Amino acid sequence: MTAITNLLDLEPSALTQWCNELGEKPFRARQLQRWIHQFGESEFDLMTDLAKSLREKLHGRACVSAPPIMADHLSTDGTRKWLFDVGVGDAVETVFIPEDGRGTLCVSTQAGCAVNCRFCSTGKQGFSRNLAVGEIIGQLWTAEFMLRRSQSIPAGPKGERQITNVVMMGMGEPLLNYGPTVSALRLMLDDHSYGLSRRRVTLSTSGVVPMMDKLSQDCPVALAVSLHAPNDALRDDLVPLNKKYPLAELMRACQRYLEFAPRDFITFEYCMLDGVNDSVSHARELIALVRDVPCKFNLIPFNPFPESGLKRSANPRIKAFAQVLMNAGIVTTIRKTRGDDIDAACGQLAGEIQDRTRVQERTQKLAEYQKKYGKDFGRIVEIGG
Repeated sequence: MTAITNLLDLEPSALTQWCNELGEKPFRARQLQRWIHQFGESEFDLMTDLAKSLREKLHGRACVSAPPIMADHLSTDGTRKWLFDVGVGDAVETVFIPEDGRGTLCVSTQAGCAVNCRFCSTGKQGFSRNLAVGEIIGQLWTAEFMLRRSQSIPAGPKGERQITNVVMMGMGEPLLNYGPTVSALRLMLDDHSYGLSRRRVTLSTSGVVPMMDKLSQDCPVALAVSLHAPNDALRDDLVPLNKKYPLAELMRACQRYLEFAPRDFITFEYCMLDGVNDSVSHARELIALVRDVPCKFNLIPFNPFPESGLKRSANPRIKAFAQVLMNAGIVTTIRKTRGDDIDAACGQLAGEIQDRTRVQERTQKLAEYQKKYGKDFGRIVEIGG
């Protein structure tokens, strides 16, 4: 039997090669790309400008299949969070944040995360597996066309794009799932797919130095680094990966990346933890640490969860911290918390799966969803909870 290829798994060059193996010319691959990624079409018979002979070849050889939706939550502030079933009891979350003039999608790259930062709910769930290309790009594909349909916006390149920015800041460490992540990035950037600017696609990393260097050569997009501490002793505790790639090494990697980056600065993300990393002296240490790295800081009020044992810094303390950085000439923003009523805020994404080592219980939970919703499983919408 011929293996069924999910076309969402193929970046542009791979799709061209796959069509070539079918005896089709490169322009057929571009047509397919546009139908899939610009029109959101998954039915080959509706791809009307494809030759009938090609459509016949596609049947039985290919499909367009994104992960099914388990739940769809809408926050009171307009933030929307999808829970996607990625199989074997695993689920990942994707968040859309609407703002004036832009719409940002936060995409997951792994089921769970192995980095285990103290302040991140995802890390406390443990690591299950890497996502395939189609599971990563499928989050964007699903969200874009669901958002268009909800507002009666036509599909296709002339339809108003709902997602203008993508941040690889969801569940997982993107650079520990390097190949599929880069393939998904290439689809996001390709003019026959989503046509996003490199400046509007941001990858967030906890500091996997060798892969940062590789990304700078393969597919440089805007870079955000989860910093969260001004010295190695504290960062070793908050971000265990620091023990392998300490701060001095990380800062040098940031400098190297900037030679190829679409923006002339690195964004440093800094989660504000009460009494842990939020003092004026910590801010002064940061200024010394990043003195040779053009950067901006994004201060993130911590979103508490029971297992962390940590508390959010008080607003006056966050503002005082920010003022020290700004007085030193560093552009500094304080992230507005969005979607915390549906656990969609930064650090809260956990896939609603409490222990990724208990496969039997996770599989049973998915079976309960399917039994409850029957044929509507994967399309059920749970607004606000």
